[in-house]
Formats: sequence, structure tokens, C-alpha cells
Amino acid sequence: MDGGSASAAVPPPVPSKLAFILKKALLSAFVAFALFLLMIGIRTEAGPDGQLIYWTRVGELAAIVGAVFLGSILVELWRARSGRIDFSARMPAPLLSTLLSLRRAATPALLGFAFLVPVIFYDQRYLLDLGILVLTYVMLGWGLNIVVGLAGLLDLGYVAFYAVGAYSYALLATTFGLSFWICLPVAGILAAFWGVLLGFPVLRLRGDYLAIVTLAFGEIIRLVLINWQSLTGGPNGITGIPRPTFFGLPFTAQDDGFAARFGLEFSAIHRIVFLYYLILLLALLTNWVTIRLRRLPIGRAWEALREDEVACRSLGINTTTTKLTAFATGAMFGGFAGAFFATRQGFISPESFSFVESAFVLAIVVLGGLGSQLGVALSALVMIGGFELFRGFDQYRMLVFGLAMVLLMVWRPRGLVGHRAPTLFLGDQRTTISASLVKEGHG
Repeated sequence: MDGGSASAAVPPPVPSKLAFILKKALLSAFVAFALFLLMIGIRTEAGPDGQLIYWTRVGELAAIVGAVFLGSILVELWRARSGRIDFSARMPAPLLSTLLSLRRAATPALLGFAFLVPVIFYDQRYLLDLGILVLTYVMLGWGLNIVVGLAGLLDLGYVAFYAVGAYSYALLATTFGLSFWICLPVAGILAAFWGVLLGFPVLRLRGDYLAIVTLAFGEIIRLVLINWQSLTGGPNGITGIPRPTFFGLPFTAQDDGFAARFGLEFSAIHRIVFLYYLILLLALLTNWVTIRLRRLPIGRAWEALREDEVACRSLGINTTTTKLTAFATGAMFGGFAGAFFATRQGFISPESFSFVESAFVLAIVVLGGLGSQLGVALSALVMIGGFELFRGFDQYRMLVFGLAMVLLMVWRPRGLVGHRAPTLFLGDQRTTISASLVKEGHG
């Protein structure tokens, strides 16, 4: 065997790869140690005599650093083995078809479970309140998904429309005594109007610049709510917001209440169950309208704008109208959710509409998968349920949440259920062309 073939048969030096992986893992562990040393490793409190008392938590700090070290090794090994290729591309065809079938069956299963939640957990008030909270964020995520997932417009101030809907309902209900069913569409229309007002100044912006402007818009709305005390109540908020009724029947113990009219024993759970089904119907309405709009020309224009704005304009699509309709439609559903939030709480204040809420809803959309309705619902369920699961670990809740986001972005960069397939194809891709048309001398 000659020297050339012998040199070609030598495998690549494995120790160098292992050394690189270990070096990167040690660097990640060192960064984690530096970040969490003062946050977790050392705990301080003010003593009775004014002196600072501190103690160390070496075990907990070591556990976090060790988890980062091992996690970095696993991530690098996975990258080295997969070659940074999408997992679905390396998946066997039978397994891939099975997963797709499970994905198609997940939608009716989740919908059926959502309708049966008040029946299964009727006596558990905590789980019903949690279900209402999850469905509220599902509706907000589906509304923002129109702007970010379909139209490709990064919006960091979506909570502003949420606040407009909530304050619109609260002011109309407390000032003029209007019912929830009248104020609900009005709140959505007012939020859509503010969405159009936001859309006009940002028509020429895209990417990071658009995100900064929408972030500023959300902060402007919050500051207006705080400082316009004669209208909004300022930091004190608005109290005494009327509760919704069942076609005029209040959920009270009086003779004209819901329970007395139907011959039932009065229970406070009746109102909770009604609120649950109300937000479920509002969320399903948001989903149905979004799916219908996506199949219409305006929905296809949103998708074209998301993929390439320059090509979209060159095709004759009015990008101004396309952007404004996306902002207005997403804002309208945010206004609906805000009106429901106000009537459920009975009290609203500017503290409920901070930037954290916008970032949380945007994280639901991105982690679920841009443009995916099922992904947004699953992401809201996981994130809200995850927060409740770690409620007893207040110190580590955001840490675990951030770590989960990083891992998900590493393994599933397009979200839990990534979907960017167009709704319209130019012809059937399976069409075959006769050999007589492509043989030599015939084109």
C-alpha cells in the first residue's frame, strides 16, 4: 500500500474534537459561574442592627454550573453528529409519517379536551382559572401571529392594543352602563383603529427599526394610562367594572339570577365556567377568522410580504394596505382579549400592561412556530403551565424558563410546530412532462 492511500485511510483526530467540545463546555460553565455567583451562590439580608448578613449556597451553585457544563457537551455532540441538519430531514419516512399523523390528530384531541375541562374539573377552581388564563394567552398569541407569523412584522408593543381593549370596555361600562356584549365589538374596533394609527408611521420601517418603534408605541400607551388620571384613574386604575351576564341574567344569588332562573343551586363556579366558555369561543373565533383570512388574497399578500417585501411590491401588491390590515386585524383580536380581561378581573391598572406582557406573548408565538396556529396553542399551554409548575421555586423560575427557551431554539429553531408552507402553489408539482417534448431538437 502506497503512502498516499495510507494517509487517506487515517481517521480524523478524535481527541482534537473532544478537546474543542470540552473547551467550549468549560467556557460555558465559567460564564454560568460568573453570572450566578452573586444571584444564587451568595444570599444577603439586612440584619437587625443594620449590618449585612450573608451566607453561601455552594451546592446549588455547583448544580447549576454542572448542568450548564453537561448541557453544553450534549449540545455540541448533537451538533457534531447531525451536521447542523434539520432533524426531520434525517428522520425515517415511516416515523415521519407517523409524527405527521399524530400532529393532525392533536388538533381535535386538544379541542375536545378544552370543551370538557369544566366538566372534568368542575370542583377545582384553581384549574378552571388556570384554563381561562391559558386561553387568554392563546387568543393573544393567535392575534399577534397575524402580525408576526403571517405578515412578518416584528411587533414588540402588542400589549398596547390589549390595554386599549381593556380600558375601552372599562370606561364604556362604568361611564355609560353598557353591557359586555355591546362593549366587546366597540373595544375591538377601537383597538383596530389604534393599530392603523401605529401602522402609518412605520410603513417604511422593517426589522429591528420596526421593533423599536412598536416598543415605543407600547410604552407611550402605558405612560398615557398612568398620567391621564382624569380619564384612566392613573396608577390607581379603574375599579367596579361590571361582570358579563348570560343574556341579561347575572350570576348572583338573587331571584333574577342565572341559578334561580334555571332552578339550580347557586354556586360561584357558574360564573367561572361561563367565563371559561366565553374565552374559549373568543379564541376559536380568532382561530377561524385567521384561517379564513389566510386563504383569501389578503392572507396570501401577508405571506408574500413576509417572504420578500421588494418582490411583493414588484408583483403589484399594495404593501401599505397589506401592512395596515395586518396591524388592524391583529390589534382587533388583542382588543377583544383586553375587554375579556377587564370583565374577568373587575379591576385594571397600567401595571397589567407592561412590556413584559408583550415579550411573553411574542415568546409564545416564536416558540410555538411562526404562522402555526397549533404551535401557538401548545406553546401557551406549556409556558403558562410551566410557570404554574415552578410557582414554588420563585428564585429559579425565570432561570428554568430561559434555559428551556435556549434549548428549544437549539433543537427546534422554527418553534414547536414550525409552519411556513404557502397556501397557494403555482400548479401541481407532481405533473410529469412527456419525453417527446424535451428530447434533443424539441426545446
